[in-house]
Amino acid sequence: MTGIGMVTPAGLTTDETWDSVLAGRPTAAADPALAGLPVELSCRAAEFDGDTVLGRRTAWRLDRCTQLALAAGWAAVADAGLDPGDWDGTRVGTILGTAFGGIGTWEREHRKLLELGAERISSLTVPMSLTNMMAGRLATDVKAGGPSFVTSSACASGATAIGTARELLRSGACDIVLAGGAESSLVHSVVAAFDRAGALSHYKDGPSKASRPFDTGRDGFVIAEASAVLVLERPEHAQARGARAYAYVSGYGASADAGHETRPDPEGLGAERAVCAALQDADSSPADVTHVNAHGTSTPLNDVAEGRMIRRVLGSHPVTSSVKGVTGHSLGAAGAVEAAITALSLKHQTVPMTAGLTHQDPAVDLDIVAGTSRPVTMETALSNSFGFGGQNAVLVLTRP
Repeated sequence: MTGIGMVTPAGLTTDETWDSVLAGRPTAAADPALAGLPVELSCRAAEFDGDTVLGRRTAWRLDRCTQLALAAGWAAVADAGLDPGDWDGTRVGTILGTAFGGIGTWEREHRKLLELGAERISSLTVPMSLTNMMAGRLATDVKAGGPSFVTSSACASGATAIGTARELLRSGACDIVLAGGAESSLVHSVVAAFDRAGALSHYKDGPSKASRPFDTGRDGFVIAEASAVLVLERPEHAQARGARAYAYVSGYGASADAGHETRPDPEGLGAERAVCAALQDADSSPADVTHVNAHGTSTPLNDVAEGRMIRRVLGSHPVTSSVKGVTGHSLGAAGAVEAAITALSLKHQTVPMTAGLTHQDPAVDLDIVAGTSRPVTMETALSNSFGFGGQNAVLVLTRP
């Protein structure tokens, strides 16, 4: 992993996001765009302005989800010290994950259809709304002619994209892959639907306490938007150009609960298979894992199921945390954001605190970092991502 680009509620750059996560600054706030809904709270990247970052002529043709992906993608390329004008684009892939894609455009144009008639719908509705467009547009922008597509495995989408990118590198199909995820689905239909499913926090103690992974008072997640793109290279390619490495993506495992559509397996058995597959792929053992960046959604069911699984498979020694107390849950982008944070944890030898955690659920018998971030000597870390549909993706990251 030679480059990282992020746009999140915690910051418009990778450094800003990392600093906010380390400080444990929650980003949940009342969202005027959601006024009138039972839940009016989100973690929005409010300072991101597509017109400013991409230029108005470009931004107006793109859904906000794609705008976020392009901003993170270009930042990652720059961070890696790469110039698209110099590379062989046929050897560069673009694999991004998302859950909802351009649903913001779709909802806006559907409202026009109902209120103003068919002739008022934008002629760009389809290309702006298509789920694959973020990967297609990023490929166009950076002249990447290799494999380009979107993975969609709900909240595991970003991690699935990174794991898929790794396979393209291992197979020799690509020398470089831009991999990650983006999500911007802070719209009425999505937020109302998640609330009806009982998934969202009603933040009885105020927005700053709404997202509190592993806390006894948790009552649901806070929906967020974000993007993160990583530059992944074959080691020999990165070494030949003298590139710096944040981390190695040493293992990837995926599985399905094959159970309920929305509830995780109560013992985390599907997630366990993904963890074990990732460790086997990395030629690592549970004893090697020092840190787990947990999925940690702040929902009553997920946190207990994941906590039980981590304790059963890895024991009590890994230092565990969840960044969602700061960033909220960015759905299809979450796995990419958290893989980037895990890589930065390895680089800085520091595990971020779990914001919002003041009273740890006794059903989660783990060493969870709370109160302040913690220096930890570590070589191997896991990044867990689990999604509706029982879809699980786990990444093993190792220190260079």
